[in-house]
Amino acid sequence: MHTVSAIRFAQFAGDRPLWQVSALAGVGAAVATELFGLAARAAGVPMSAAGLGAATAQPITVGMFAMGTLICTFWGTVLAVVLGRYARRPVVAYVGATVGLTVVSLVIPLTAGHTATSTKLTLALGHLVAAAIIIPTVAHRLSLPLVRPAGPGRPGGAR
Repeated sequence: MHTVSAIRFAQFAGDRPLWQVSALAGVGAAVATELFGLAARAAGVPMSAAGLGAATAQPITVGMFAMGTLICTFWGTVLAVVLGRYARRPVVAYVGATVGLTVVSLVIPLTAGHTATSTKLTLALGHLVAAAIIIPTVAHRLSLPLVRPAGPGRPGGAR
């Protein structure tokens, strides 16, 4: 069953531009991280954290996991499109950059002042959930050939 799903995804992803695959992966990751945050909230994890340099913690409201994921997806998509167009080895460059950025992103929740340890771990795990969905999906699409629109008079396609 797993192989059939992988083949279907490869066919789906191969027919779509890179930005669409990245956006869809981002929406999926946003749903997953929001559900993860809601589950943590239901389990009693305090949803309050201090930002960089903040003196006090602020509430983490419903929707913030998804919003953060979508903002990062936007910038990750820009990065993927640029690397897909200009990098000699776009998959290696994308995976290296995004894994590095994911590691850096963990610093913020793990060092948040006035924040419960359970909240820090929940936020960090949320980053990892999003990365685990988006990075392999976009890397797979980057490994596929460039999509070119069909038809006369249409310029070359984008990844």
